[in-house]
Amino acid sequence: MKVIALIPAAGMGKRMGAGINKQYLMLNEKPIVAHTITLFENAPFVDDIYLIIPEPEIPYCREHIVERYGFTKVRRIVPGGAERQNSVLNGLRAIADARDDDLVLIHDGVRPFVPVHVLERALEVARSHDGALVAVPAKDTIKIVTDGIIRETPPRESLWLAQTPQAFRYGVIRAAHEIAEAEGFLGTDDAMLVERLGKDIHVVLGDYRNIKITTPEDLMLAEAFLKAVKSEE
Repeated sequence: MKVIALIPAAGMGKRMGAGINKQYLMLNEKPIVAHTITLFENAPFVDDIYLIIPEPEIPYCREHIVERYGFTKVRRIVPGGAERQNSVLNGLRAIADARDDDLVLIHDGVRPFVPVHVLERALEVARSHDGALVAVPAKDTIKIVTDGIIRETPPRESLWLAQTPQAFRYGVIRAAHEIAEAEGFLGTDDAMLVERLGKDIHVVLGDYRNIKITTPEDLMLAEAFLKAVKSEE
């Protein structure tokens, strides 16, 4: 049984407003996506890494990310699709010699702070269940709003904020993606595609520092996290 990390980083980063795709922005003198890949490169239980990048950027990513930082587990850089869901399916289809019981960790390329113990726990759960979703309990009260009017206030204790990685056996997540594509269904995350098939996804407690860097404010927070880590060392 292999463990495969699938890292979609094909977003255009429009909310960042930096004139460069967010995954290549520098964080402590290193591109964000390189920090993320390093997590899986250094994890002894991860066998292979597949990056999913906009097709025109593949030569740049190969030279300035994979080769520059000496990532040896990256098996292939896969062209992304129109939506994240299309990109992940491209990645799943690109995995060489995949077996149904292989484990796949799908992780956003701009989440460089997921703790290793969270990765391990997600894999442990995915081995014996339909899937594992890393998430944290909502801290704020959530309002359901339409036309600017509050329609409902769901109980906060039942609300969790989804993160990545999301972990699945290869056969489960590949089938869920293929069915979604065939039916023209576009979900908001990978777990949703498995859920709609009537399967149970188990939640794994994540970490509030496991942020997705999509705005300038997120980048400032990420820099603060790194400074805090350095001060603790």
